[in-house]
Amino acid sequence: MKKALIFFLLTLLFASCKSTSSTVSNKESKKENKSVVNNLIKNATDNIGVKYKAGGTTRNGFDCSGLVFTSFQSESIILPRSSFDQAKIGTIISFKDAQKGDLIFFKTNKSKQINHVGLITEVNSNEIKFVHSSTSKGVIISSTKEPYYEKSFAQINRIVQ
Repeated sequence: MKKALIFFLLTLLFASCKSTSSTVSNKESKKENKSVVNNLIKNATDNIGVKYKAGGTTRNGFDCSGLVFTSFQSESIILPRSSFDQAKIGTIISFKDAQKGDLIFFKTNKSKQINHVGLITEVNSNEIKFVHSSTSKGVIISSTKEPYYEKSFAQINRIVQ
């Protein structure tokens, strides 16, 4: 949380300054954000193989939002605990603009509201891969090319700009 707040405040400070230091600041900020994104993905993918556990936020078991919550918490970014509430944070991004580190949301099992979340690990021309905790397989990487996720896709949110 401290890192995010400091970068936010620095961005505001340098945005009002018309010197070359704002260019340096923006480059440093983007570099720092890339590092944060890489750390988020590493933290989440380090849990591949951990079993699913409803309400879980530890290596004893994760649910989907618990995996995302814990991964972001490792970078001092505090998100809401449920996928439904996580979908209300950040900026909604189109599928074609998705990037590594964005959150991808689904409405699974014919749900009328968002009930599943993953962290995007890879983006190709028309396919997104994401790490998440599935009820049947635990923490895995899946693809939007899989019919189940293709049909239930809801939105993508950017948290780390």
